[in-house]
Amino acid sequence: MPITIRKPDEIVRKLGQLIYIAGGQWGDEGKGKLVDILAEKYDIIARAGGGANAGHTICFKNGKESSKFVFHLLPSGVLHEGKINIIGNGTVVHIPTLLDEIHALKAAGIDVRNRLLISDRAHLLFEYHKIIDRMQEESKGDKKVGTTKRGIGPCYTDKIARRGIRAGDLLNIDRFAAKLRENAEKHMKDYGFEFDIEAEINYYKDSVELFSDMIVNTSQYLNTAYLAGKTILAEGAQGTHLDVDFGTYPYVTSSNTTSGGASTGLGIAPTKIESVIGILKAYTTRVGEGPFPTELGQMEGDMLREQGGEYGATTGRPRRCGWFDAVVAKDSIIYNGINVINLTKLDVLKGFKTVKIGVGYKLEGQELSYIPSLLEDFQNVEVVYEEMPGWNEDISGARSFKELPKNAQSYVKRLEEILGVPINFIGVGINRAEMIYK
Repeated sequence: MPITIRKPDEIVRKLGQLIYIAGGQWGDEGKGKLVDILAEKYDIIARAGGGANAGHTICFKNGKESSKFVFHLLPSGVLHEGKINIIGNGTVVHIPTLLDEIHALKAAGIDVRNRLLISDRAHLLFEYHKIIDRMQEESKGDKKVGTTKRGIGPCYTDKIARRGIRAGDLLNIDRFAAKLRENAEKHMKDYGFEFDIEAEINYYKDSVELFSDMIVNTSQYLNTAYLAGKTILAEGAQGTHLDVDFGTYPYVTSSNTTSGGASTGLGIAPTKIESVIGILKAYTTRVGEGPFPTELGQMEGDMLREQGGEYGATTGRPRRCGWFDAVVAKDSIIYNGINVINLTKLDVLKGFKTVKIGVGYKLEGQELSYIPSLLEDFQNVEVVYEEMPGWNEDISGARSFKELPKNAQSYVKRLEEILGVPINFIGVGINRAEMIYK
């Protein structure tokens, strides 16, 4: 059912006790900013899937000073004192990256040790997973998927093959060492690479005390907290169309990035999720390979990229940029059960004489209102566009919908009509305060 947000302090009452935030495109939609805003209102912030291939950039002002943090593993709520942040069982955790993020925050005066819990069922990602990822990607030649080479796929492969090593194994370091040794030796034999197994084992022996007290049964913790009336914000990684089942396969990630992944990745029943907020950029971007029907040519695409700072938070790679694709968005609404939308980066569209919305596809003369499952078909669709007048005004200072230029208002209203879901949050800048509640 559609929800109307009038004021920020109404958020929890309107959205519910347990909510999920889903990326509605190909990732990089700006989920971290809304999670950071809502973290002030929710007791627990939980990450359900993905690994260090995801990057959440949080920008905020503290007085006159601006600060920026990029999190690859830490949930976006760690900046808020008194909140519990959970890395769920659906994630794959590279401990060195996690510790680097914890140490970087501590150097900035933020100690997250009493704010963070790690699922004992979360799978661990090791350096040999990264080696395998690079080898697999390089062997594909011109058929590369465009992975971040962070070892995510090989780690999930170990999980599905039932030979993965989980965070809970670290609580018995001798058993952990035996499992790691066995796994590494198998991969070295299968792929033919050299790897210092004992150095990897010694790293964990030396550092396990830094985080072992954070490793708990997070599913039990979440369900107990829910019954006690605690509010929970579940945070998705990547975007719907990188989902291993419903994304543009094989150009996808290795996990479920839809709202269903929140249940399996955290151990909470789907019936407990009361609202799903879909994060949609006011235009569309994609990193890596794969079809992108509304992708723009060099001049307009470069303009979007530079105005929007469209470079990967994890890899630094330039993102491909294009017009808003309503077919992509509507499929995300269906897959996730989205009932509220946060439209991000509306300010980036400043300066375009006209802006376009991809409202449908044609394939061999036939109209399509959905993304075809076959990659070959999706690569060959023709986009049906609507064109609207643009605006030149700087909108970063707008704090209400009526303060937006008329053409920007018309653009948002048209998106609502096409998608059939209210756009209750509108991002007009990178900082936390630059948000319109509609």
